[in-house]
This record gives sequence, C-alpha cells and structure tokens, in this order.
Amino acid sequence: MGTKDKITYDCLRGCKIITTPEGERDIQYDYRSCKLSVFNWLSQVYQDEYNSLFEVRFKNTHKCVYKNSTGQRIKAKDIVVVEAQNGYDVGIVTLSGPNVAMQLKRDRIDYRNYEFRQIYRKARPADIERWQEAIAREHSVMIRAREIAASLNLNMKIGDVEFQGDGTKAIFYYIADERVDFRQLIKVFAEEFRIRIEMRQIGARQEAGLIGGIGVCGQELCCARYMNDFQSITTQAARCQELSLNPQKLAGQCGKLKCCINYEAPAYMDAQQRMPRVTEPLQLEDGEAFLMKTDILGRKMWFSYDKSNFSNLYSLSSREVREIIHLNREGKKGRSLMAEQQVNAAEPEFKSAVGEESITRFDKTGKRSRPHRNHRHSGKEKRD
Repeated sequence: MGTKDKITYDCLRGCKIITTPEGERDIQYDYRSCKLSVFNWLSQVYQDEYNSLFEVRFKNTHKCVYKNSTGQRIKAKDIVVVEAQNGYDVGIVTLSGPNVAMQLKRDRIDYRNYEFRQIYRKARPADIERWQEAIAREHSVMIRAREIAASLNLNMKIGDVEFQGDGTKAIFYYIADERVDFRQLIKVFAEEFRIRIEMRQIGARQEAGLIGGIGVCGQELCCARYMNDFQSITTQAARCQELSLNPQKLAGQCGKLKCCINYEAPAYMDAQQRMPRVTEPLQLEDGEAFLMKTDILGRKMWFSYDKSNFSNLYSLSSREVREIIHLNREGKKGRSLMAEQQVNAAEPEFKSAVGEESITRFDKTGKRSRPHRNHRHSGKEKRD
C-alpha cells in the first residue's frame, strides 16, 4: 500500500477500500467494522466435513452460509461470487471450518441435510467494479423510495436498501405497525429504479442492529454486535430487579425496552426466591417495623418504625428476618432494632468523595517568596 493511496471504510459491509492514484481498487475485509462478527477461535482446526462450508457477509447484519462444491481454494477475507435466487451476489467470506457448523447448530440447522447455495468463484475485478457501482446507488435509492412511499400515503418506514452484487435486485427493509398493501408501491419502484424488488419487514430492534450505535453503557449496541434473535422483554424483568419504571431510562435507541434488562433477570429471580416474603410489619418489642427497601443480591432488608420516613433505617439479614417472622407466627415479638443497631443504623454503604477536598487546596496561599540572592555576591559581602 502506497503513501498516496486513498483509504475509505465501508462499515456497512465490514471492509476498507484502497484506491490507488491510477484508480485501481483493492477491497480488504476489516473485522473491526463488522456487525455480528464472530471470532474464529477454531481457525487452526481442520475437519473434512466442514471444509466446504463458509459464512459469507453482505450488508450490515445480513450473512448466510454457502457451500464450496467446486473445489476452489477459498479462505476467510476472500471476496466471492455466490448463488442468488435470481442472478448472483457478491460478499466477503468471514468464517470457515468447525465454527460455521456451530453457528448453524445455534440456528437449529442440520448442515448434513440442508441444501446450501453454492459459491461460484472468487470475485474478478469486473465483478467487484459492478458490485461497487450497485453499492453507490443504495443511499439515493433509499431517499427516493421514502419519498414515493410518503406520496402514496403508506404507513411504513423504509429503513435500509441493500443491492444485490449484480445490481439487478434490491431488498427494501421497512418497518410498519400494521399490515401494508404495497402492491402499487412495488410497481412504482420497478418503473422508477428498473430493478427487481423485494420487500422485507423488520422490527424496531432489527433496525437498530442495522443502523448500529453506542449504548448508554459506552459499548456498541448488543443487537449490532452479537444478537441475532430477540426475546420478548416485559416490565416484570425490571420489577424483579427493583428498577425504576421510567420509560426514558428503560428504553433503548430502538424505543423498546433494553435487551440488557433480561441479562441479569434470572439471577435476581433466583436470589429473590431465597429472600423471606414480608407481607406485613414485623412485630417487635418497641413497635412495628415496616419494610422500606431490599438488597436482593446482598440478602439484606431495611426496616423503619415510621413507614413514611426513610431517615432512620435498620438493616437485617434475610436469616434474621426469618427468625423474627417465625417468632411472630408463634405469638412472640422480636427484639428491638434500636438496641441492636444503634451504631450501624442508617449509615450508607457507599460514600461519595465529592466535596471532601477543596479544588483550591493546591493553590499558593502564602506570601510571595523573595527572589534568591546571587550566591556569588553574597559570598563577596561576607569576605569584605
């Protein structure tokens, strides 16, 4: 690669394009800009039954597994021409070997009986040139398609357009809350763009995966990084974690409940089963204690004698609460919380260091020091 070569990154297809001053193009796979990328940790493992299976990546989260029946030597990062329903498509090989079979197993596909589409050959310069010309049309076609859909008063949103490698077909990804009759829309699209049209409906979570972005955690969105199947998420998962039911905090960039709410929900539900159920105030020697808050994972419960006051809280472990509940069922009262926890009552477990140190503590507050005298002159005065 020369110093005058121009490098552009195509993050939609996970590659970088190196253009020489003479106009020649070299397209290289770049895993760092790929959605749903997979680390091939079995790259050094070779098994004959998997050697013909390859995962080929297209645009965004669109990737499929193809079979190499021609005996060509194909490896990861190669640009290949593959079989399509009509014509051919161009993609980048991103995975090979036993890891492909593991991906198929996750998708519940039996690779022994499944009819895979074929890999025709490695892409030639003419194939790559035509592929890039088709890619260059995608953005303008998407903008025009949105204008046409709005003019037909269709309640739908076209989120993305993906051209086939030979430029003869395009997939229009759209979102709609209700069923849409787009028969007239397809006719207008075919007359306007002179290509075959395929309409593919996606959900809001899939759209967020296509677009990508950074979540509130500071990392790439899970739907763009590794998720390919989306489970239903309910507010019950947030309730069991005692999260605030604030739609602005619980909603992701897709407008739906965050997928990460489900990550820790099983751990909280399992820990919640080990906590005692407090349905009524605890009967103590000096009055009734009301449950104010619970630390499920820490197995601690905080009680107060005044159910409207959070200032004086007393913590009890789940074991101690069970003992008091057992005493109450026998008609006995538990010991006073004040007598046992006067020292530790209502002390926060985490302390903030904000404000403990002044931001001016390093400023010089004393008098300005006098300049040092010249040692040479001072020695001369002493000798005189």
